[in-house]
Amino acid sequence: MNDQTPLSQNPPAGHTTTFSPPAVDASPSAHPRNFGSDNWAGAHPEVITAIIEANVGHTPGYGGDPWTARLGEVMKGHFGPSAQAFPVFNGTGANVLALQSALPRWAAVITAASAHINYDETGAPEKVGGLKIIGAATPDGKLTPEIINNAVLGRGNEHNAQPLAVSISQSTEWGTTYTAEEIRAIADTAHGLDMILHVDGSRLGNAAAYLDTSLGALTTDVGVDIISLGGTKNGLLGAEAIVVLNPEIGQGMKFLRKMNLQLSSKMRFLSAQLNALYGGDLWRTSANHANTMATRLADGLAEATATGRAPDISIVAKTESNVVFVHMLDEVAARARQSFAFANWPMAKNVVRLMCAFDTTAEDVDALIAAIVEA
Repeated sequence: MNDQTPLSQNPPAGHTTTFSPPAVDASPSAHPRNFGSDNWAGAHPEVITAIIEANVGHTPGYGGDPWTARLGEVMKGHFGPSAQAFPVFNGTGANVLALQSALPRWAAVITAASAHINYDETGAPEKVGGLKIIGAATPDGKLTPEIINNAVLGRGNEHNAQPLAVSISQSTEWGTTYTAEEIRAIADTAHGLDMILHVDGSRLGNAAAYLDTSLGALTTDVGVDIISLGGTKNGLLGAEAIVVLNPEIGQGMKFLRKMNLQLSSKMRFLSAQLNALYGGDLWRTSANHANTMATRLADGLAEATATGRAPDISIVAKTESNVVFVHMLDEVAARARQSFAFANWPMAKNVVRLMCAFDTTAEDVDALIAAIVEA
């Protein structure tokens, strides 16, 4: 069909249009689990079921559906009666939109240098959100009140972007977690400096599971103002949410979500997934499992090092979520990658990141340990 052919034109008489999809091998051996990222995992079966169950009849678009109404109640159950939930498509969009909705154009955001908004979002908070990001050096990916105070520069100076927000990742890019007490201290520091506190919670569930606490205990109860709440990394299919906790901010969300290309017309399918994850215990059981697999991996590698079976590797960060960071030589990593995929960690030389997911099995972990030992 050329550019001049009307879209309504039928094929010539006797012509049959056929499409043969490529063959797909659905056997588990054809699609092995790897350790490159929890984004590599598929969607949780319960989430797929929720999508199918939402695929019935007609319902108002853009959030006027019962699944999105239900999500609002689910989020209030976790984060308190003032919580407002806004489903979006992805984590970077959630971070940009959350910060943009709460801050003026002249604002700066203090965060860890390793934070996703600083290192891994192609400058989206600055280029799309119009916000200056100030990345502060941290020893373990975690901000402290002292680090924040030292990063607050140029207050009132018209030549400087104004620090008006602090953003922390929970868990951090180094796999460490903030305790409730640590977040409270950061919130008090931020609020004392007339700044808001944003949490990039792409793995908030993993942190809460590791600390054996609730989502609200790590956010609402300790002074967090706004959250980017993760879903994809815990088994959803392109669904995240922004949760506004402080009713004094985020008034522009209704308009900015559309402007930032994050407003879903068929929002019921995002909300149905988020309800499946957060409407019960699925978020905790999935996060607990991923964390447990990471602990098994870290313990197994540490034991291999201690017994001399893998003398050239070492764990370089605390395993407090679903990721293990290991120092190993390039040639060792290359040999181990003949069996499993995993990523080099660009923030440290000869360090690799081994990420577990909700569907990682003990057999997967033990096979990876064996591959590294053999390498």
